[in-house]
Amino acid sequence: MDAKLSSQQQVLNTSGVALASLLAGGIILAAIVLDGIANRLPWQFSSLTLPILLAAVTSAILGYVVLPLLQTLKTGQIIREDGPKTHLKKAGTPTMGGIFFVPTAVLIACIGSGFTTDVLAISALTLSFGFIGWIDDWQILRFKSNKGISPQIKLVLQIFLATVFCSWMMFTQPASITSIALPFDIFLPLGFLFWPLASFVLVAESNATNLTDGIDGLAGGVVAVSSLALGAMVAPTSPDLMIFCASLSGGCLGFLVHNRNPARVFMGDTGSLSLGSALAGVALLTNSLVGLFILSGIFFVETLSVVLQVSYYKATKGSDGRGKRLFKMAPLHHHLELSGWSELQLVAVFYFIAEILAVSGLVINSSMGTLG
Repeated sequence: MDAKLSSQQQVLNTSGVALASLLAGGIILAAIVLDGIANRLPWQFSSLTLPILLAAVTSAILGYVVLPLLQTLKTGQIIREDGPKTHLKKAGTPTMGGIFFVPTAVLIACIGSGFTTDVLAISALTLSFGFIGWIDDWQILRFKSNKGISPQIKLVLQIFLATVFCSWMMFTQPASITSIALPFDIFLPLGFLFWPLASFVLVAESNATNLTDGIDGLAGGVVAVSSLALGAMVAPTSPDLMIFCASLSGGCLGFLVHNRNPARVFMGDTGSLSLGSALAGVALLTNSLVGLFILSGIFFVETLSVVLQVSYYKATKGSDGRGKRLFKMAPLHHHLELSGWSELQLVAVFYFIAEILAVSGLVINSSMGTLG
């Protein structure tokens, strides 16, 4: 029996490595091709390729140093008792992985961009949302519960940071930023209404990424693809933010060395909240909200599944206080797990969908207008 389990585990390890390697190879190849199309030299910092490689290698190496420390500090993940039973074996796996790959990506982006104002602002936003996530992760570990800080407190903190960032944008960015770029050189002027929308996007994107982080390698891989595509979108007008996106993509790839199935570390809210805020912040600064919406298709569907599940449960609640469930479990990836999908099947399909969305976003973005 032990020999059989060992053989199955080896197959699982190989499959996890193969899937992560295929994704990394595809992203690096795509970066080289995109650099070539834009006449950028891939071995220079002002490209997509070099920041990705530097962030990936540095994060992967740093992970070998940080993981033993996380294990020593006993930062083992607390698993939901009502979740898929296959996840119970993950109990004790270190979490808070975002503390090593997110700051690494941010630092490389700052150095590569020459510490420009926009990159420093996005970096501060990213690390600030990551700090909220760290507080949540720490509370979970401290009280040995998967509750963390209350949703109300977390939301208030997120709204506060979003308001601070939007206030900075309001006083530093041109007035044209409040007009959303649409395909075929169409612009939708929102005026003051842009700012509540911007705050909503920051909070929603960070939470959506957080909800997607529930399977080994899922959120990290999807964000790696989305970041690369977003970097290519903003490159013509904001080369410094292109470097930031590329570094973020590489940081996620380095993290996947340790987070691919079977994961040896989870990113926790420390990582997922920061990644979502980073994507949203770049999109807001570069007038790329339509592109962000396309690239965030997986995050949107995952979030929508939670909203529908809660709404349906409340709408069908009977006199006994119990309602019906629309899905076996939300978010959607847990429903698919309980329907018989393996984690590797899920991750592979979601990666493929993320790649389709990335290509679609780039194609649609090419028809977008640019405000001066």
